[in-house]
Amino acid sequence: MATNSKKTGTAAKIGVMTLAIMNVAAVVSLRGLPAEAEYGLSSAFYYLFAAIVFLIPTSLVAAELAAMFSNKEGGVFRWVGEAYGKRYGFLAIFLQWIESTIWYPTVLTFGAVSIAYIGMNNVHDAALASNKVFTLVTVLVIYWLATFISLKGLGWVSKISKIGATVGTIIPAGLLILFGIIYLATGGHNNMDMSQGFFPDLSNFNNLVLASSIFLFYAGMEMSGIHVMDVKEPASKNYPKAIFIGAIIIVVIFILGTFALGLIIPAKEINLTQSLLVGFDNYLAYLHIHWASPIIAIALMFGVLAGVLTWVAGPSKGIFAVGKAGYLPPFFQKTNKIGVQKNILIIQGCIVTLLALLFVVMPSVQSFYQMLSQLTVLLYLIMYMLMFTAAITLRYKMSKADRPFAIGRKGNGLIWIVAGIGFLGALLAFVLSFIPPSQIATGSNTVWFTVLILGCIIFVAIPLIIYSLRKPSWKDPNTEIQPFHWEVAPVTATTTNPATVTPTPVTTPAGTPQTNTSTGQTTIPPTLGAKENPTSQK
Repeated sequence: MATNSKKTGTAAKIGVMTLAIMNVAAVVSLRGLPAEAEYGLSSAFYYLFAAIVFLIPTSLVAAELAAMFSNKEGGVFRWVGEAYGKRYGFLAIFLQWIESTIWYPTVLTFGAVSIAYIGMNNVHDAALASNKVFTLVTVLVIYWLATFISLKGLGWVSKISKIGATVGTIIPAGLLILFGIIYLATGGHNNMDMSQGFFPDLSNFNNLVLASSIFLFYAGMEMSGIHVMDVKEPASKNYPKAIFIGAIIIVVIFILGTFALGLIIPAKEINLTQSLLVGFDNYLAYLHIHWASPIIAIALMFGVLAGVLTWVAGPSKGIFAVGKAGYLPPFFQKTNKIGVQKNILIIQGCIVTLLALLFVVMPSVQSFYQMLSQLTVLLYLIMYMLMFTAAITLRYKMSKADRPFAIGRKGNGLIWIVAGIGFLGALLAFVLSFIPPSQIATGSNTVWFTVLILGCIIFVAIPLIIYSLRKPSWKDPNTEIQPFHWEVAPVTATTTNPATVTPTPVTTPAGTPQTNTSTGQTTIPPTLGAKENPTSQK
């Protein structure tokens, strides 16, 4: 969950380039590159299009909302809740958590493939990577290992995550791009389909389907909004500057990385789960350093573990914090001795295990990977659409609120444009994500549509049902979630008419009859220790 940072006078400020690199580290992942490599040169169009209609709007909208509520906890729960009420705020934070939970099997499938390619025989490695039993066991072992480490606290998690981000993502990304440049410079054969050009054939509906998953490549940029108050002044200029620099770096890495795979692997041979490792193997064989293949596989596997560790402890902690405010039963608020949300982590692990068992009914590991990826996109996009519309709504519901960072200060026109583009982009990707891609054998279309449609209905209904069943006893008195703006009565100065003033009551013993001098009515006050009127309680 994106919690809000608190501005302090002595806190070190973040520079433009520092924040830009932080955004790159938080967003860039290599596992999705094969999905876009099938499009050849036109993949650059999809990356740029998604950056304009999703990446940049997400970053700017999140920055305004995070700065606006910088002194209040809750992240997307706060942002959406202030606009539409607690019910939809809880829906938003729940979707952010459950989306990450469904995401684990897909990213761990990539980790299982990385382990399979540690061997030196490409044929045997490919066969092992396609083995359902091997993938299932590996996914579950790595996930529960990550959960066990998370239960031990953030010490090891932070150390492994920092090293893993560098060793498992940044360095391999740089090597992949470098290998592609060397390959072309030394006369290597270009396997990329150059016939389509930069602009894709948008009349072919199938060209848009797999490309819709590119929006998830950029997901998570709302997390950077928590740092808007920590950017060196003037934040109103430096924050968007950092966003644009980071976005350019992210897009360049994705485009060049995708091209590098497309150069070495023909489009018809691209496999969503294996092609990144195959691409590295092919480059290393071309450069006569095939012995380095297991090293690359281990590095990528370590990067997956580091990423999962970060996310296992992150969103689950967010839903835990909101749950303590009275939105989850006490069972989900239980912690271990060091304060880690143990029951939520266990329930999360059970969901991951059940999803992983879908291997049994899916025709291939690749189809399972694509189906869960699409469901992840759908749920996350619902949360984003709530966030974009909330930003516009709050311009009117909280028009007088302080906005240290704002998308346009001379009116609401610019927020309508930026948030509106983000909403329409998310809506387009949401609709397209339901269509099964023609490039991948997903098995029965009935199974495909059933899983996606029922998945959306079930995971949207669950938080709404939980909210309707909540009880006052669920609230932890030590919760840090502050009231929403509409729960706090505004303090206003009023002019008093002396003729309507009710005299100050005289203190009398409990139970003694009292007469209201303005109405003439006699009442008997409650005795000491009596329960207060239940209608005065929320």
